[in-house]
Amino acid sequence: MTNNLETFVIIVAAGSGSRMQSSIPKQFLEIDGKPILYYTIKTFLDAEPSLHAIVVLRQDYLADAASIFGGLPLERITFISGGETRFHSVKNGLQYIPKNAIVLVHDGVRCMVTPQLIQRCCDAAIQYGNAIPAINATDSIRIKEGETNKSVDREKVFIIQTPQTFRSDILLKAFEKEYSPLFTDEASVVESDGVAIHLVEGEHQNIKVTRPIDLLIVQHLMQNNTKA
Repeated sequence: MTNNLETFVIIVAAGSGSRMQSSIPKQFLEIDGKPILYYTIKTFLDAEPSLHAIVVLRQDYLADAASIFGGLPLERITFISGGETRFHSVKNGLQYIPKNAIVLVHDGVRCMVTPQLIQRCCDAAIQYGNAIPAINATDSIRIKEGETNKSVDREKVFIIQTPQTFRSDILLKAFEKEYSPLFTDEASVVESDGVAIHLVEGEHQNIKVTRPIDLLIVQHLMQNNTKA
């Protein structure tokens, strides 16, 4: 897949998931007896036999990680503790990444990611240095400016997904800087170094499970094995 470069994925799954209105973090909510995060990890491990997964968890879930994910090849997974923000969690994961590799960063609750998207991102990252999956906005879009708002051309608006994929030398250098609230994802961190961001075609089924309705949609997709 990656032109003899080692391949790693940092799966970010240390959030509390308050918008899910559940006492259980959303990444551990179950579908058919397995947590959402299980399906996410399995897809990456199945997509690339040599890939190693670094899974970033809340500290209180680390002790039970081996039993929770016991059906997966644990020798290919490193479980680590998350940080204060997504930026800090990814930075923790980057400690395990060599300078000459391809590294994907993925939301733990995007369990419908496909091997095809993973392949597309890796191929583009090799060619361009980075690959950020995105889909066109389908709703009308308005931008708020102070007390007013205005319509914008939705054809110019893209919804960003993961796995955000990079040559590791680019990502490691970018994460040497201090945290800024403007760093909402890895692309924004890399872009702050003056690196041009390369978009690739994402997938509408690559849903981020954030609210209860998202979980229902993902359950339906899994049960019917269809794409959105």
